[in-house]
Formats: sequence, structure tokens, C-alpha cells
Amino acid sequence: MIDAHHPRAGNTEIDSPARRAMVYVVDDDFDVLKSLRFLLETEGFDVRTFRSGSALLASRTRHDADCLVIDYKMAGIDGIELARKLRDLNVDTPIVLITGYPDESILTKASLAGVRQVLLKPHLEDSLVASVRNFMETNRAAD
Repeated sequence: MIDAHHPRAGNTEIDSPARRAMVYVVDDDFDVLKSLRFLLETEGFDVRTFRSGSALLASRTRHDADCLVIDYKMAGIDGIELARKLRDLNVDTPIVLITGYPDESILTKASLAGVRQVLLKPHLEDSLVASVRNFMETNRAAD
């Protein structure tokens, strides 16, 4: 393992630590929000949480996330409507929609709203981390 805070032998420059990817999580269930935050932080991501779609829309930093994880069923604005509103505001950040209530048309509705991935609760830990990492790698390759 290479320690970014100490120069390698023969290297006189100190490597600066890489910026950690920022993930915004939006869910109106506090326990789910806390669990997702813990999962993603454990995997090395910086995480900012929002208890509603309105809170994210009101945030001046809504463009700063590298990936958005949004719950489908929320009070007020649901996840698909939130995705539409974000796209209307030119937020092009990859969106992962999570749901415990799949229906036959959710994939179509999500795709039309600009959602890149739909994952099912409650067993989404591995697939969520893999999806977020995949979006980060794709974005880095595009830069």
C-alpha cells in the first residue's frame, strides 16, 4: 500500500490525497438514510444526506455531487419527479433510484426521467456500491 502522505523512496514531492467522490443520498426514512450513509462512507465515499427532494432542490450545492442515490417513494416529491426536476435544472449527475415498490413501468418512467440505474431494497448494499463505483469510473474516464 502506498501512503499518499509520505513520499516514495527517491521521490521528493509529496503526493496529494485524491479527492473522495461525493454521493448525495435522498430518502425520507431516517433509518434508511443513516444506513446508506454508513454503507457509502465505509466504502470510502463522502456522503451528504437530504430528508426530501425539496431539500435537495433548495440546496445551492445540488450540482456538486458525483452521484445521486434517490428513493422512489417519498412524501412530497417522489424520486422520479425529483430526477425530472434535477434534469430540468441541468443537473446531469448520474442518478441511482432505489425502491422497495417495483412496478412494471418503473424502469421506463425512471429512464425517461434521466435515471441511470434502478435498484431494489432491501438487499441493495453490494449492487449500490458497485453502481456508484461504476459511475465514478465512467465519469473519470470521460474527463
